[in-house]
Amino acid sequence: MKLENLPIGAIDWSRTAAVIQPGETGTAASRTCNLGDITLRLVIYSRGFKANHWCAKGHIVYVVSGSLIIEYEDETRTMLGTGTSWYAPDDSGPAHRVLCKSGATVFIVD
Repeated sequence: MKLENLPIGAIDWSRTAAVIQPGETGTAASRTCNLGDITLRLVIYSRGFKANHWCAKGHIVYVVSGSLIIEYEDETRTMLGTGTSWYAPDDSGPAHRVLCKSGATVFIVD
């Protein structure tokens, strides 16, 4: 990732409308800021959230609060708690999805 041609700025996430996305179970409330080829997201996963799709896109994730599990299509899992990060490149390795038993707030760059 190269951070080129970006304006200098700040984001007030409280003024960014949340889009509610249903999962297989639960919901994800996502606030998004698009900066050219880079997307920044602040996502609040509800208790019991299970994504309704597998994803092969690359991400950098930081868990602001709570905990979640990254589940891979090959059935392996990575657990993440408050203050931890996870990252994956585009189109490499098994597809993944989020499971969130108790709820979490995460910051995502992709």
